[in-house]
Amino acid sequence: MVVIFPENPPYSGKLRRLLEPLLPRDCRWLGPEELDLAAGEKVLFAVALDGSGCSEAYYRMLSALRRGDKRLTGCTAGIVVTGEGELYTKGVARDLVLAANLAGCAFLGRPLVEATGSLRNFRVQAEIYGTDEASAFRLAAEELIGRLLAWEGPPPVGRLLALHASSRSTSNTLALWELVRRNLPESVEVQELCLLNGAVADCNGCAYTACLHFGGQGKCFYGGPMVEEVFPAVRRCDTLVMLCANYNDALSANLTAFVNRLTALFRQSRFYDKRLYGLIVSGYSGGDLLARQLISGLNMNKSFYLPPNFCMMETANEKGSLMRLPGVAERGAAFARRIVGG
Repeated sequence: MVVIFPENPPYSGKLRRLLEPLLPRDCRWLGPEELDLAAGEKVLFAVALDGSGCSEAYYRMLSALRRGDKRLTGCTAGIVVTGEGELYTKGVARDLVLAANLAGCAFLGRPLVEATGSLRNFRVQAEIYGTDEASAFRLAAEELIGRLLAWEGPPPVGRLLALHASSRSTSNTLALWELVRRNLPESVEVQELCLLNGAVADCNGCAYTACLHFGGQGKCFYGGPMVEEVFPAVRRCDTLVMLCANYNDALSANLTAFVNRLTALFRQSRFYDKRLYGLIVSGYSGGDLLARQLISGLNMNKSFYLPPNFCMMETANEKGSLMRLPGVAERGAAFARRIVGG
């Protein structure tokens, strides 16, 4: 196991002192310029931010990952981020996960432990464990490190669920999905569900106890297609593919409702062994914004495993224009191979 640790004195010293007793004795600490030495390892990213939510060493590392100068092939990772203020810890983590993932790094389900300056984000966990916020933070970091060390990878791909909220007659997103689907082997069972036309009402924010009660039964108070069709399909699949059309730099309302309503099922079981993939088609730009939403909503919060290079992003505006993109069929076939091998 290695820790990738962008030094940011004096803030990073406190984080290192917290982590060192929780790590294996043979753990290696690497700086951002040594990322290539982490290939094939289990990795813990440890990032300490200053009062403005910044770290120059972190941004140098992010730049290297985005440029493709550094590769993390074969790595599986978790991430701990601390901040002196109340903002930016999760945003920094989300940016890092996307960049590292596109550089070949997989991430555990729920890979993030983040602590704001006041530690108020650990108040609920502290109450649950009957301790203070600092101790709750330490316990969360210890739990993450334990899961990372014990992780052996997800089971082979056998049952794939594709979710979308698009119209087949006009959708470039579904055209991209067809390029991928036709290249999946027959051994993979594929189920496709459409969430169009208000089929899934958004979460109404039930009281925690009500959500816990119905979630324990694999249900939701508001019922409907989400409980009758989508929940059973999510339970059954080992791979979830989100088919996302980007119109307003955000997931569509129905896909957002799916993520929100999934909380009820999440109360019953975690999704650590289920892979998450995304196909994103933008009319203009901004596919990375939706990729970050998938990471924060389904990987960081709902615990889906994030395989390397989890997302395929294309730009196509007019009806049918996706099929005219140079090399798109080859990229779709390569993505299908990545799903089966990821």
